[in-house]
Amino acid sequence: MSPPPPPLGRSRRRGGRSDHSFDPALDDSDLIDARHQFAQGRWTRARALLVGTGSDWDRRGHRVLALAGIPSAVDWARDWLIAEPDSADATTLLGCASVARVRHRRAAADEASRAREACLAAAGLDPADPTPWLGLLLLDRTLGGDGADTGKLFEEVRSRHPEHHHAHHLMAAHLAESRPDVGQDPLHEVYDFAAWAAEQAPADSPLAVLPVIAHAERYRVLVAAGTESDDPVASGHWSGRRARQVMRTAFDWWLEWEREDHPRHRTDLNFLAHAKFCEGRPAEAAALFHRIGPHATPAPWSYSGGDPYPAFLAARRFALGTP
Repeated sequence: MSPPPPPLGRSRRRGGRSDHSFDPALDDSDLIDARHQFAQGRWTRARALLVGTGSDWDRRGHRVLALAGIPSAVDWARDWLIAEPDSADATTLLGCASVARVRHRRAAADEASRAREACLAAAGLDPADPTPWLGLLLLDRTLGGDGADTGKLFEEVRSRHPEHHHAHHLMAAHLAESRPDVGQDPLHEVYDFAAWAAEQAPADSPLAVLPVIAHAERYRVLVAAGTESDDPVASGHWSGRRARQVMRTAFDWWLEWEREDHPRHRTDLNFLAHAKFCEGRPAEAAALFHRIGPHATPAPWSYSGGDPYPAFLAARRFALGTP
């Protein structure tokens, strides 16, 4: 008889969280190199990286946000703008770095206003680029904006890139937060949104995994509201008929289409591995953990309310150690 899977909820041990640092760059080695240079105030490598990225909007958003996340990003982006005042890349990076500062510091209202203005200035310089609007969508999520504004910002991104991966994840997280008191509801609006987006996307689009993301986001909300167990395996959230169908469809898509070329590929794999582990399918989870390698992401491993890295490690050990 196989041992039960480990709980992934809140640790009952005293002490702080692990000091593991999740890397938002994931497996993008060019980005990691440019970010290292940028953190030291040398912005020419970041400039070349963004020029080379062109209109690959998912990759551009991924790279800009990773660069924007370093503590000194606002200062170095301003230095870049002194040298190239009309640079859309530098202006976009400044806007997203200003948003990152608000997110990490819980800054005052005037800083949030400056971040918004910086993103709008970037949007004006390159109207085709969804990245400044992605920055505004992240700012809206940070400040707890109302649903109408969130929806408008999402449509600004989507009108420029209908399959925008990060924006769809953010919208799923937003929609999942409505009506936390109703518990597990297979008719909740977040599921309709995810199903609609997956159906609208081309067959090889990673948005096929969005229903799994929606299910995980809904679990996050229910745990926070106290209407769901913080042990995802024991909760039953992942064992219903609709949940099993969602997981099977997404896993089948991965087997057929695995998009290793997508910049946020490892993000999807973490959600899929978490889902398969919680569903009680360790062999399928093991295949996903092999693909993830060292590139763990805090979401969805933090969604039980505990420290995400030990939760990731516990699930990986169990999956890889099960025949």
